[in-house]
Amino acid sequence: MLDDLTTEQPNPASRDIDARGTLEILRIINAEDKKVAFAVEKALDGIAALVDDVVASFKKGGRLIYVGAGTSGRLGVLDASECPPTFGTDPEMVQGLIAGGREALTRSIEWAEDKPEAGEAEILRIGFSEKDVLIGITACGRAPYVLGAMRKARELGGVVAAISCNADSETFPIAAHRILAEVGPEVIAGSTRMKAGTAQKLILNMITTASMIRLGKVYNNLMIDLRPVNRKLVERSKGIIARATGCDRETAEAAFEASGRAPKIAILMVLLGISRAEAETLSSRNDGRISLALEDHRRGGGA
Repeated sequence: MLDDLTTEQPNPASRDIDARGTLEILRIINAEDKKVAFAVEKALDGIAALVDDVVASFKKGGRLIYVGAGTSGRLGVLDASECPPTFGTDPEMVQGLIAGGREALTRSIEWAEDKPEAGEAEILRIGFSEKDVLIGITACGRAPYVLGAMRKARELGGVVAAISCNADSETFPIAAHRILAEVGPEVIAGSTRMKAGTAQKLILNMITTASMIRLGKVYNNLMIDLRPVNRKLVERSKGIIARATGCDRETAEAAFEASGRAPKIAILMVLLGISRAEAETLSSRNDGRISLALEDHRRGGGA
């Protein structure tokens, strides 16, 4: 029964929250929110194993697919949509599927999650294959749409993972990777957009960020594959080049333009004093990882 799930239980810490003043309400919420990061910490080993499979999938041309309903689905779509501007990825590389489709991003379509066949159909529509990774996101672990998608993905031979906030999640028996973020009862019973949603957001951030770091889209702690598609990102790109190389602003701006507005290539050009063509060859030969490219050049690999 739904009432048996942890996320549906009344929380003793917020029992009389309706009788509290505004500041007290906020303190209760904040105190509960502080528990989320510790719950996620307990799942780090499992998250790391999942990241390794995601990276392996990307390296063989596979994709990362999130599937969820309601808040969980929106979080998956959000994380996927942030990857192209942050890491310069193709929009197809990380995708989010949500029960009810695009309309469900801005308005509640609660009935949509009750159709497992809709989840199965979405997996077939996107051409899911054995090269891909599917992550089912559901706080309570019972959304039929998510379960249907996960079963179909496993049937097609892909890696299937689950993120849930209940130990008895029905997604776990289907999944090769079982990520449990046991955040406990919500401040408002059953409102899984709160602690459960926060835990899911943290985990999704970890999965894509760690994967992109492993793929060479970060140098030191700078994002170097961003797409400078607006004024803010152009300025950010120039600043990243300057910080990564220690050069002055004028040099960074010149390298930015000479590189074809590719911060990663510009950084190699400045650090090694090489041409755009040489930097592109060196980057390509080292899986786009600047640290490996620098070591390659030091060994006399040149371009």
